[in-house]
Amino acid sequence: MDREKVQRISIQHYSSPCGELVLASMGHELCLCDWSGMACAKRNIRRIGRYMNVDFRVESSPVVEQTKRQLDDYFAGHRKTFDIPLHPFGTDFQLLVWRALIDIPYGETRTYMEIATKIGNATGVRAVAQAIGANGIDILIPCHRVISSNHSMTGYTGGLDKKKFLIELERR
Repeated sequence: MDREKVQRISIQHYSSPCGELVLASMGHELCLCDWSGMACAKRNIRRIGRYMNVDFRVESSPVVEQTKRQLDDYFAGHRKTFDIPLHPFGTDFQLLVWRALIDIPYGETRTYMEIATKIGNATGVRAVAQAIGANGIDILIPCHRVISSNHSMTGYTGGLDKKKFLIELERR
């Protein structure tokens, strides 16, 4: 980690049909898509600062604008996948879990146990749940598609109302 070099992070807000998101990019990659005003967004912004020496600027960037357009298409029901270059910040284990989330097809769900098993850690369901809760690129890394073993909706940092909205949107 090069703490000496200052990385510029561009931040913008996006109003979605289920709440305001904060989007952030670093260079040509999206590094944050999180629920504005929630503790999770504040925590994830701090995490980016721990990994790098950053200068946060309220400004747009090409990747933020591209993300807004793709989110518009997603919420309109016209987009099922995203092709935004991502730069998530996390531990090796968190990154492994988040890669598994990207593999969950649009309109489908998986349980925490299924994700734990997929990454080869069937006894690590709690660790997987914690990693999912630390995801800072919501929707594009679809943590909303993870449900409990009894198929109920639990554990979404944006709130269960948003999780329900996103799952129902994708099932239409």
